[in-house]
Amino acid sequence: MKAYNAKYAIVVDQGSRPGPSLIPRQDGGEDVKTLLLDHHESDEFPENTLVLSACRHEPVATSATLAYVLCLPLHDKVAARCDYLCAMGTIGDLGTSFKWDPPFPDMKPCFKRYTKKAINEAVSLVNAPRRTARFDAESAWDAIVASTSPGDITSPKSPHTRRLLEARAEVYAEVERCTHVAPQFSGDGKVALLRISSQAQVHPVIATRWAGHLKSPRLQIVMAANTGYHPGTTHFSCRIARQARAAANVDIIAMLKAYADREPGLREAMGENFARGHKQASGGIVKTEHFERLWQVMVDSIDTAARERPPQKRQKKTEPGQQTLTGWLGKP
Repeated sequence: MKAYNAKYAIVVDQGSRPGPSLIPRQDGGEDVKTLLLDHHESDEFPENTLVLSACRHEPVATSATLAYVLCLPLHDKVAARCDYLCAMGTIGDLGTSFKWDPPFPDMKPCFKRYTKKAINEAVSLVNAPRRTARFDAESAWDAIVASTSPGDITSPKSPHTRRLLEARAEVYAEVERCTHVAPQFSGDGKVALLRISSQAQVHPVIATRWAGHLKSPRLQIVMAANTGYHPGTTHFSCRIARQARAAANVDIIAMLKAYADREPGLREAMGENFARGHKQASGGIVKTEHFERLWQVMVDSIDTAARERPPQKRQKKTEPGQQTLTGWLGKP
């Protein structure tokens, strides 16, 4: 970033972390004026940085939404030329069923012009390359920069579409290979763990998929842990289980930190890459030995509320018309 000798820098969606200025002063001059747009949960940010964050907003406004709203007053063509980028970035983070209620921007003209189907297809294609084992984010970037509409990204005539389709097929095949795994459960029943080993970034996809289908009485979080993405580390993603989404108090980051705090020193050992993201979709990158210690804490956990609850007597079911001894004795 220093090589550009810039006076200003805008950093988008890179995960807010504490630390020094992103581009420190050079030759005794002033720090590069930096604007950070982000939506990841954080109370700490780089020094000398102006921050526009939505991490405390419910539902969380994505970085794409923030960038769009910020730029709308600056040019009269922003809405016409960039609304599909806002829609793609937001849907890519919050899902296809997201409702664009206020204070989110009005996307009705955008969906009327391009249709949700076209935008969803474009999202599916641009998300795929970075999830491959090659981490081919450049192909997705090239396709977006060259586009003026979602159709430019999905069109067979586009020189970028073939690579996007290949990447999506590769990711889909890897998800199918890894997704058929038996879940393990924490001792308190609140966390389900899916263990996979893949060089592709498919753990978030698998966590999302299982979170929509896995059912258990006390389940709140579905966690996919990937030991094959980078040697010696476990990359894991957590999503709120479908049955727990109605409970507004489910906070993945808070739950992960609470589990880690049960073993002295574990949270500090895992470092700043633990429990990142936001409350509804979090995860981390930690040493595998530390992850196994975390999981053991979860396995050893007990739901004290369930343990203290008095056992309920099971009532024997009777068939319609069936006589029971107590019923017969109670007759006059």
